[in-house]
Amino acid sequence: MSSDTAATPRLVTAAACQLGPIHLADTREDVLKRMISLLDQAAEQGVKLAVFPELAFTTFFPRYLLEGQDLDQYFDIEDPRKGGIEQSPNIKPLFDHARSLDIDVYVGYAERSIQSDGSHVDYNSSVYYSAKANKIVGKYRKVHLPGSVEPKTAAGAFQQLEKRYFRPGDLGFPAFRAPGLVDGALKKGDMENSTTGKGDPIIGMLICNDRRWPEAWRVYGLQGMEIMCCGYNTTAFQTTSSGHAVDMSPEAAEELVMLHHKLSCQGNSYMNACFSINVAKTGAEDGNPLVGGTMIVHPLGHIIKEAVTKEDELVVATIDLADCDRPKSTVFAFEKHRRTEHYHSIVERTGVVEPELLASD
Repeated sequence: MSSDTAATPRLVTAAACQLGPIHLADTREDVLKRMISLLDQAAEQGVKLAVFPELAFTTFFPRYLLEGQDLDQYFDIEDPRKGGIEQSPNIKPLFDHARSLDIDVYVGYAERSIQSDGSHVDYNSSVYYSAKANKIVGKYRKVHLPGSVEPKTAAGAFQQLEKRYFRPGDLGFPAFRAPGLVDGALKKGDMENSTTGKGDPIIGMLICNDRRWPEAWRVYGLQGMEIMCCGYNTTAFQTTSSGHAVDMSPEAAEELVMLHHKLSCQGNSYMNACFSINVAKTGAEDGNPLVGGTMIVHPLGHIIKEAVTKEDELVVATIDLADCDRPKSTVFAFEKHRRTEHYHSIVERTGVVEPELLASD
């Protein structure tokens, strides 16, 4: 990577569009109005990229045991024969409004993917809509699903049933370029000695629990990712194996959750030399508290800006993608320093295999 690359600014004004609580009684129409209001506020501040949370259009329904229509109402239909998710009546108005404001959008939703035989598979998904291209240019399905298939049976236990309602993502971790975000981006065929760090921004997407898994970030890092978009709905307390809250005060429990959240986002942004835009759905949904922590993180690991409320809030920062260049060419110049011959166990092994016990004296 040439030294002049880092000196060339590649500015993007981005917004983390935090959502406050969405309750069971809140309608899709009401939530959409809130999201469009955040887009309008973003446009007033010159934002070009708006990032919304996981499952942004509804309450975090995996906390409930649901069946039939009670469950179906939370999903948006992804049917390629009918134009895909871009034509969903619940989501299309958001994209249409973003298009009118010339703002790209990352947003999470519950996807019901229609198969060729008419059956369906459900995923916890996110998409990246490009205003310039007027279409979805990136899609991600959550890989690391937390929780369980069967509900906890202990009285008063907290539920996390993502494994019941969603299939693990099958798209892997595909990075992509987003057109129109930076001025003067090199295009295919442009004559340059080095094109690294000079093209349209390279985007990665994760959802909630994925941010805790460094393997996911590293796969994106090996594709040159410059901006990670990650929405989440994270409970503001730790639970035991029985599903009960851990034995500590609510304040201490939330402080621990926040610590782990920030470690994940800041550490992985640093170790992959990328910006990350991490966006919460937060506040207490029908009495169920979600942690906040919406923040935009620099490639060197520090927080550029973060939310100060647990309500709908816009967190805006102008970032310079050139700031990714130096760490990508020094400490985390993967092509110079990675030793893949020693990493086999990462992909060969799922669970822990301890060394043999020592012999007795």
